[in-house]
Amino acid sequence: MKKRAIVFLALPFVFACNNSSNDSVQKADSANESKSDTSTSMNTTDTTNKMSTGTMSVDNSTSEFMTKVADVGMTEVKLGQMAQDKGVNQRVKDFGAMMVKDHTAAGDELKSMARQKNVTLPETMSNDHQKKADDLNKKAGKDFDKAYIKAMVDGHQSTVNDFEKASKDTKDADVKAWVDKILPTLKMHLDSAKAIQKALK
Repeated sequence: MKKRAIVFLALPFVFACNNSSNDSVQKADSANESKSDTSTSMNTTDTTNKMSTGTMSVDNSTSEFMTKVADVGMTEVKLGQMAQDKGVNQRVKDFGAMMVKDHTAAGDELKSMARQKNVTLPETMSNDHQKKADDLNKKAGKDFDKAYIKAMVDGHQSTVNDFEKASKDTKDADVKAWVDKILPTLKMHLDSAKAIQKALK
């Protein structure tokens, strides 16, 4: 199987890459590439005209960030549900519940914004993320708790970095406002995961 690198919020592995045409993230990115229109400015006054011509009102780097975050958010929810079911430590279970709650809310906001910007988001987890979730699901007991929390620590550190970069780089004011709104929650998640990881040792 060929490989390609993707950044992954929940499981900080170098992704085993999958060039399958069935990959939801690849499909979303391809759809957005076909709707990109970098020849026009990205200000709000263009949004109506862009929507009527089927083009996005954000640049390619912003749409790629949005598709990645959507994929990551779905993965966080899936793994959070898993932690509630399989975790043996109550703090792990509670953390999983927080992931489900917070990332579901953030995902709903992202979907709404994507509709406004005419950005296509993946409908399901990417193949790579699904495989990582399946691998984690094979673990049990304290081994599961430690693997899940390690993934949360490493992954959230990566995501905080991604969001900080997006806050500086995105040209879209709405996306920047959303990023700046979500970033403190991600930092809180990271701090909580680190505390649980320390307690599990």
